[in-house]
Amino acid sequence: VDVHAHLDHSWMIDDLDEIIENARKAGVKAIVTNGINKDTNRLTLELADKYDIVKASLGIYPPDALDRESDDGGFKIEPFDFDEEIKFMEENADKFISFGEVGLDLYNGKNIELQKEVLGKIIRLAIKLDKPIIFHSRKAELILLDFLEEFEDLNPKKVILHCFSGRKHLIKRAIDKGYYFSIPTNIVKSDHFQRLVEWTPLKQLLTETDAPYLSPYPGERNEPAYIAETIKKIAEIKKMTPEEVEGNIFMNYQKIF
Repeated sequence: VDVHAHLDHSWMIDDLDEIIENARKAGVKAIVTNGINKDTNRLTLELADKYDIVKASLGIYPPDALDRESDDGGFKIEPFDFDEEIKFMEENADKFISFGEVGLDLYNGKNIELQKEVLGKIIRLAIKLDKPIIFHSRKAELILLDFLEEFEDLNPKKVILHCFSGRKHLIKRAIDKGYYFSIPTNIVKSDHFQRLVEWTPLKQLLTETDAPYLSPYPGERNEPAYIAETIKKIAEIKKMTPEEVEGNIFMNYQKIF
């Protein structure tokens, strides 16, 4: 399973039939494609409707970091009303399986209070709808973990930390809370993600690509089929067979989503 991809990205959207077919051939059973704003949320719903293995996740990226995503050329970012978009999510709750990509960002963003305000509204809606949340936390890992503790009704089994880059003590803290980590395909060359997998129980791991980013192959666009590389590396670290890892991670996916 790929619990975090951006199939609507301009680097992928024109080749989606081929990308989905590659994923099927690689044994991928589900691709959770994540929206980040009004436009991408709409497109995410369309893609989930078109392809049976694609599942929609709706989100609002940390608001003051959105412009940077537009600068990268991968997404079309137009101004939109955050409250109206959250209302849209509630009205269309039966059409998507999780909230994401949402979170906090001090790499491209600075207004952490605005980010918390928007994220807090999404967390409260996720609690109301009993849906999992896929969290972004770039350069804001500690702040996010502190913030999550303000929500006593938040089911820790519904918290997925995407590409979590925090230090060991923060990883241990998240493990103790029962949170999940989604491990990207660049684990093949990342000491950090290899250590994260070593420290984390398999029952708290998921797999992702963050496609088209974080490819395991230098110079190549990432895609869901490459989840196989994450599985192989996790199996190597956990001293298990790839088939055992696949089965366990698929069970984790079924429990959460």
